[in-house]
Amino acid sequence: MANAPSQSERDAVLALARELISRASVTPEDAGCQPLIAERLEAAGMTVESIDVEDVRNLLARHGSGLPHLMLVGHTDVVPPGPEANWTSPPFEPDVRAGALYGRGAADMKSSVAAFVLALETFLAEHPDHAGTISLLLTSDEEGPARHGVRAVLPVLEERGMMPEACLVGEPSSREHLGDVIRIGRRGSIQGRLSVKGLQGHTAYADPGDNPVHRAAPLLAELGSLSFDDGDAFFPPTRLQVSNVRAGTGADNVTPGELEVWFNLRNNPNSTAETLEGRLKALIARHDPGPWALDWRVSGEPFGPAGGPLPEIVRSACRRVLGIDPQPDTGGGTSDGRFFGPRGIPVVELGPVNATIHQVDEHVSLEDLVLLPAVYRAIIIGMLAREAA
Repeated sequence: MANAPSQSERDAVLALARELISRASVTPEDAGCQPLIAERLEAAGMTVESIDVEDVRNLLARHGSGLPHLMLVGHTDVVPPGPEANWTSPPFEPDVRAGALYGRGAADMKSSVAAFVLALETFLAEHPDHAGTISLLLTSDEEGPARHGVRAVLPVLEERGMMPEACLVGEPSSREHLGDVIRIGRRGSIQGRLSVKGLQGHTAYADPGDNPVHRAAPLLAELGSLSFDDGDAFFPPTRLQVSNVRAGTGADNVTPGELEVWFNLRNNPNSTAETLEGRLKALIARHDPGPWALDWRVSGEPFGPAGGPLPEIVRSACRRVLGIDPQPDTGGGTSDGRFFGPRGIPVVELGPVNATIHQVDEHVSLEDLVLLPAVYRAIIIGMLAREAA
């Protein structure tokens, strides 16, 4: 394990994390996080610009030129905190207690953003003439619709010839201890909304055949039992979960005129969205529930497993700095890595423990927080300086 961070390094990352958490950047608001970061990175020698789209702020910082090009990717927005009364301390008043930093965004992902900044400052001070390019892309639209964030910036990067060779995403990947799990890919996410038309009527007189719930019941049962034999050494099988079923007027003596079924598919790279859509449509047609329509929305394509040198560089950094050999994984939800991975760009995600993300009293271990900059710095060195950290 590498030398422990100095007290000044500990104080620096904690101070920046607290400053970021204190800004109520509920998506798509940035609340001044990115200008604060921009000022620091410009002072460190990086070229910084804002690529704002609609109401979303996007920050792009870069240093150097050519390959290799490692891009750090993160977000400054957070999910709403919910009722403040449910929190032990106010969600946007960062509080240190019991060895942890509490506040909305502490784990997802303002600690990682703070660690990115500290790692970049240290790396550039030590390696001003490094090989290749190091860049940082931050958005305030990761927790929202994700239409005007990284998705919108990618065409700009392509036009300028600035697409990275590899991406390190600071999403909270760890399970119990910092660095015990890294994401080397992600499943895709597909939202399906099925509507089945029927005939609204009085329950005493309605024909059971006009009730769309009755007609679709066998279909619903089969949806819930679908299996997909497409797993492999890196990805679990595709899974479907029904998330909402709605019908009726709210009265107990009126049959519904329409049934709505919402479901979500988490698919791996072995099952494309197009293939799955065809399978689901064929299943619905076979059950013939009556007039139906299917709305199909792909919110993220699957990608991975990551190739190239980055996965091993990340594992090596975790071994050196944390004394732990991380488990490569492709679980979890979606991240902004979904905009790079499907283009063939290796994406690895490494960040704090994710046990409290989006929850009341979200927090990050202080020990994990102060170690993150050193881990990220070791990864940057591994990609660009090609020497031991």
